[in-house]
Amino acid sequence: MSDQTPDPQLRSVELTRIGPARFKATNARGGETFFGTGGEDPDFTPVELLLAAIAGCSALDVEAITHKRTTSTTFDVHAEGRKVRDEHGNHVTGLRVAFDVAFPDSPEGDAARERLQSAIEMSRDRLCSVSRTVQLGEEVVYDPVSRS
Repeated sequence: MSDQTPDPQLRSVELTRIGPARFKATNARGGETFFGTGGEDPDFTPVELLLAAIAGCSALDVEAITHKRTTSTTFDVHAEGRKVRDEHGNHVTGLRVAFDVAFPDSPEGDAARERLQSAIEMSRDRLCSVSRTVQLGEEVVYDPVSRS
């Protein structure tokens, strides 16, 4: 048995190379997704995964808040950004997340509509750990490991 108690806040993924410029990411629960450079295969690129993570995190927040009133009839989210190379190196600028959400024409739908904007703001300003990390600019530490 390990003497260490698992950290309930720790999140991790493992990457495995599955081909030239293609990787499989596996989470601790066994879920898998694939990514690459965006050549001929349909795999997401790392930038597309970042956009999906930002949009997905906020979508989950907004849905949890608004669906306390009623279920939406439409819930689509669009995320975009420009991959640029400048004096700061490669990075993504102009990050934007747009929500297209509709609710039934009912008192519950009216209540959800009234809550939508504040739900989006709560996600942006406080709840979404992915976009908050990007906004705050958390340092990424790279540890080299070499096998012989």
